[in-house]
Amino acid sequence: MRLRRSELSTPASNERMMQKAAASETDLVLLDLEDSVAPEEKAAARTKAIQALTTLDWGKKTRAVRINDLESEYAYQDIITVVEEAGERLDILIVPKVKSGKDVWWVDLLLTQIEKRLKRPKRIGLEVLIEEVEAMLHVEEIARASSRLEALIFGPADYSASQGMNSKVIEGSLADYPGDPWHYARNKIAIAARAAGIDAIDGAYPDFSNAEGYRRECTHSHTLGFVGKWAIHPSQIAIANQIYAPSQEEVARARKLDAAYQEALDRGVGAIAIDGKMIDVAIIRSLRTTLQKADLLGM
Repeated sequence: MRLRRSELSTPASNERMMQKAAASETDLVLLDLEDSVAPEEKAAARTKAIQALTTLDWGKKTRAVRINDLESEYAYQDIITVVEEAGERLDILIVPKVKSGKDVWWVDLLLTQIEKRLKRPKRIGLEVLIEEVEAMLHVEEIARASSRLEALIFGPADYSASQGMNSKVIEGSLADYPGDPWHYARNKIAIAARAAGIDAIDGAYPDFSNAEGYRRECTHSHTLGFVGKWAIHPSQIAIANQIYAPSQEEVARARKLDAAYQEALDRGVGAIAIDGKMIDVAIIRSLRTTLQKADLLGM
């Protein structure tokens, strides 16, 4: 299990931004070779990403690289070069625009060949972006496509284009639409991820000057079971870290109820009343998610 409350997307073409990302409070840094890098800069960005991974102090952060679309001419070289040259300093590859389980399988197979040739004991993990309508149709298959897969990421910008939606909907709010336009997509992704035993991560929020909008979208996805969200600006990190983490009060309450329930079980009692509410195994099961996150955070 990894902390993924915040995943900071950083252009691999920008050395200064990568240095700032290494010093940030994000849980995961992804060095981006895809959308934020112009075609003529792809090869140079690949080299800069490797240099950043191998020379900067990343602390306890998870280190990831988003490769280019598998249907592009860059993807295979991204995988081979970054994995071979970054070595043990790389934790995860993020694969954009997957459409089916076979896309994940192909990356898994190539990684297996590289690791076998280099006799690497550490396996590279995978996160994949659900940002095409084909991916939404196959999301359950994708979620179970590889034992390397650690998370599904919702990509609202590309997904809105793929479904032919109004681009104003990308940030999750449209005055003429009643409710959350991303509820179905997020819910389906969260269900597929949970069923496969992996994480669900919410994607980027473009308007980094709108802190309340970002907070709203964090709250919406967290309510559905997402464990974190992308940040495209350092100002978004603290918001995500706060929303996707339990408060001290929530952790204390969860531990209190868990201890009381275990004591009740020792007495042969399967349900108890605490503070005017019934506590049974279903409630305790829900609280265990809070306790697992608290353990990861050292709370």
